[in-house]
Amino acid sequence: MKRSLDVWLLNQLVGQLTQIDGQLRFCYTTKWLQTPGACPLSYSLPLREEAYDDRATRSFFSGLLPEGDKRRLIAQALQVSRQNDFALLDGIGGECAGAVSLLKPGHQPSAAPAGQSVRWLSDEELLAILAELPRRPMLAGEQGLRLSLAGAQDKLPVVLADGRIGLPLQDSPSSHILKPAIIGVDGSVFNEGFCLALAAQMKLTAVRAAITRLKQCSYLLVERYDRWRHPDGSLQRLHQEDFCQALGIAPEYKYQNEGGPDLPRCFRLLRAVTRPSAPHLLRLLDYTIFNALIGNQDAHAKNFSLIYSVQGAALAPLYDALSTAVYADLTDKMAMKIGSKYVFTEVQSRHWEQLAQAAGLSPSQVKKRLLQLARQLPAQAQALHYRFAAEGLDHAVLADIVNLIDQRCQLTVKRLNLRPLQPTAPSGQAEL
Repeated sequence: MKRSLDVWLLNQLVGQLTQIDGQLRFCYTTKWLQTPGACPLSYSLPLREEAYDDRATRSFFSGLLPEGDKRRLIAQALQVSRQNDFALLDGIGGECAGAVSLLKPGHQPSAAPAGQSVRWLSDEELLAILAELPRRPMLAGEQGLRLSLAGAQDKLPVVLADGRIGLPLQDSPSSHILKPAIIGVDGSVFNEGFCLALAAQMKLTAVRAAITRLKQCSYLLVERYDRWRHPDGSLQRLHQEDFCQALGIAPEYKYQNEGGPDLPRCFRLLRAVTRPSAPHLLRLLDYTIFNALIGNQDAHAKNFSLIYSVQGAALAPLYDALSTAVYADLTDKMAMKIGSKYVFTEVQSRHWEQLAQAAGLSPSQVKKRLLQLARQLPAQAQALHYRFAAEGLDHAVLADIVNLIDQRCQLTVKRLNLRPLQPTAPSGQAEL
């Protein structure tokens, strides 16, 4: 039996996803291939006439879907198999990461005027949705909603405008990602909100996020970097893909120890797709150092993305920055090695040199930038904690994060065999 979905990119029909006897295949349309300036759906799916087989197709399209238990619950709500990527995309693939939408043949992306394709929520409705998300991720199966985001955490694409929160209908774009508290991870909303704000305070390019409270419920509203609001108020999608999709790696292999990308491969990807590459390599280096120093052990390849525009490919802002190392019951193993080490406390100066050499970077400049950030971060984290407390956004986990950052930075400076840590004023990036 053959089933098909049209694949739209930036409101243009670019190809067709088909399922035949359980096998996926993707083929670009002839019209798209002949369109001047046509771009590929993925770095791993270059423009060509021949159809892509199941392996190549699945790596990109399964990367649009939620993972783990969230995937199981969505499949249950849609009454399909959790292994059936096609059926899941048919059910929730209208509003995905980036500028991709999957629609039934003959259907087109919503052309509704701004504000008319949103179901605005009252506080009571929003609280009800927050309570329902753990049982029905993405509100799968609800009439008029086809929402999908990758990852294993509860989250929901929403529209935020004039202080109101709404659900995007008719496969229309969202503006923000709503992230409720992670069950079993105390203070996760405050943790991630703090870490993203700290990255911005350190002059790193990071997504903007706001901690929001509604009665006794706290959640994070993250501004989407893959959306742009037109002056007329309408939302425009921007094309993006995560590093696993770009490298043709299925999401279940996102961790390095399962065969997923390591950091040197991520740097090589940036060199291959960006022009000029140096600014993007520097930013990825900063993300790597920052994640290590704040204890974000879950910084795997799906937590880095490329964003595409008429200017070309660029490294997307830092996102999903959560200090997991402050939780004793979570793994102390990093998603990607630094040199030959998975555990941060085992990382010595030589392991940063190994990473630099494998990534094609200057070891001396990598260590110089590592020192800069390690010397600045503790004081900046402390100052930000004071600010959060003054704004009524304090949580016990923030003090733990500040202490962990101080310990990791002290250890890093010590192992670089440099003078004791003295806070310094922020400075610019080193050139590699």
